[in-house]
Amino acid sequence: MSIEQKLYDEAAHFVKHRYPQGWGGAAAVYTDAGSLLISVAPEVINDATHLCMETGAYLEAHKLNERVTHSICVARDDEHSEFKVLTPCGVCQERLFFWGEDVKAAVYDPDGRLIYKRLDEIQPYHWTQAYRGKE
Repeated sequence: MSIEQKLYDEAAHFVKHRYPQGWGGAAAVYTDAGSLLISVAPEVINDATHLCMETGAYLEAHKLNERVTHSICVARDDEHSEFKVLTPCGVCQERLFFWGEDVKAAVYDPDGRLIYKRLDEIQPYHWTQAYRGKE
């Protein structure tokens, strides 16, 4: 089984147990050290303090000093719905760029296919290009 499929399966499995009814979502990342880290969005009272599902896993990778190589975020509308892959938002893409443009992130596909793209494919004009070779 590929890393990409394993991440999807583990995130979906986690959601089914963490959120047995209603909406559910989770993120999973894989690191170069072989860690598979899962996180969820915290439930908050004030929506201004909301964090993306991926944030916890990214922070855990930083804590472990491990480089993220793959990231996925899945969600379902309720326990009867199929899972959807959610492309990382712009903030999460910026967080992933810390580990390099070759990090692979799962992206939404309307046909439900599991597709991962490198960050430089998702954001071919990322602002860091203006600073390449100037170090």
